[in-house]
Amino acid sequence: MDVMGDKATLLETGRLTTQSTVREEPGTAVEEARHRAAAEAGDTSAMSRLGALLLRRGDLDGAEPHLRAATAEGDRAAANNLGVLLHQRGYADEAAGWWRIAAVAGSSAAAHALGRHHRERGDEPAAEYWLRQSAEQGHTLGAYALADLLEHRGDVGAERWMRTAAERGHREAAYRLARVLQRRQAVDAGQDPDMAGLHGRAAVRRAVPPSGRIPAEAIVFGGELLDSARLVVGADTTAAAGTEPRTDADTSTGTSTDARTEADGVRRLTPAEEIEQWFRQAAARGHRRAALHLGVILEARGDLKEAGRWYLSAARDGESRAACALGFLLRDAGDRKNASVWWHRAAKDGDGNAANALGALHAERGETQTAERWYRAAMDAGDVNGAYNLGLLCAEGGRTVQAEQWYRRAAYAGHREAANALAVLLLQVGDTAGAQPWFSKAAEAGSVDAAFNLGILHAGRGEDAAALGWYERAAAAGHTEAALQVGIARLREGDRRGAER
Repeated sequence: MDVMGDKATLLETGRLTTQSTVREEPGTAVEEARHRAAAEAGDTSAMSRLGALLLRRGDLDGAEPHLRAATAEGDRAAANNLGVLLHQRGYADEAAGWWRIAAVAGSSAAAHALGRHHRERGDEPAAEYWLRQSAEQGHTLGAYALADLLEHRGDVGAERWMRTAAERGHREAAYRLARVLQRRQAVDAGQDPDMAGLHGRAAVRRAVPPSGRIPAEAIVFGGELLDSARLVVGADTTAAAGTEPRTDADTSTGTSTDARTEADGVRRLTPAEEIEQWFRQAAARGHRRAALHLGVILEARGDLKEAGRWYLSAARDGESRAACALGFLLRDAGDRKNASVWWHRAAKDGDGNAANALGALHAERGETQTAERWYRAAMDAGDVNGAYNLGLLCAEGGRTVQAEQWYRRAAYAGHREAANALAVLLLQVGDTAGAQPWFSKAAEAGSVDAAFNLGILHAGRGEDAAALGWYERAAAAGHTEAALQVGIARLREGDRRGAER
């Protein structure tokens, strides 16, 4: 049975070594003999230390009598370690009794263990009391456990103790503190906090093969504005397969230059710098998710070499998202062979984005069946882009019925570009009434191309005011052809200055 995770402590050192991880250190036999001789002579401290040494080694039978003897003499470290031993044996309630004795005597380690004992049994008030006792006495694990409990309850005091634990070197606390700060930064920027961090450029690159554009001339509307306007499928601003345009959210992960200098002349870290600092601290201590997040921040800032090192570190530790991100870095550097290796590794671990990337890679080579297999794997992994990509693949192969099915599946799951592609497909077969709601849904979800396509749709009906509204919306988001249509409309109205803008 586990000993309160790694939370129980021996000799209040903050470390517990189980039998499977014990390494005999030089001098251990000599140290044991010295403690044993002193213990036999009635030295309480030696009894306690000998019991701790044997417990650390995993010799529970040998440790117990020494710990009980030292505990009977009032040694609080022995009482704490006796609790550890009994918990290992499965006697949780008896262990809690000894932890209580040690905690009352001032053992921060025992207070921490007792707090976790109560939390595991659902007694949160008692858990908070003992964890707070431990944390306030300077126990790092106690501070982290208290922060975890308070955060679970939504208590604003959680951040204080998470920061305390992080400042004392607790890597999980450093990681979680960075995530708290990252979500707050997203809220302050008016963004969805659930989209903070890994949903930036590096982590949400979608491996979508170039879909091309469908000329509007194929749709019989008539109307002068259609001369240069074209219906588009997929992201108009996407430069290449597997990428997304960089958004404001991407740059928010970089280091801001808005540093603060207080009255005392000390430079304070910006929110972005502080987030990076905590991720870096956790990553340096072997936290693989922190390494992944740090890589995302560095990549967004353009520090690709260092980003790659952290991605590699996390990927080697089994973080599939880091393996996927590393694949994108390698592909961007022109090394598609090694990119494929990392994508395979990530996809086999269930990463849908990596499976999409492999699908795109094979689609570019014309290996349709292999591409389809990987897109299906992405879909099975819960990545809705797999269905969208399957729709694109079917559409490119002339399998319109299947393409519509996949587009619908992705669109119903909230994929805005799939909704736009579905609308274009319906428009091609003459179903204007069916197309418009999907264009609207995609545009309201933020698809610039759908907004542009709605402009074309309204222009074809002679609804110039409505068309101009959608063109202006797309143009404001950077759509160049929409901007051209706005300019043409302004010229018609005699607003030459507005057209030039």
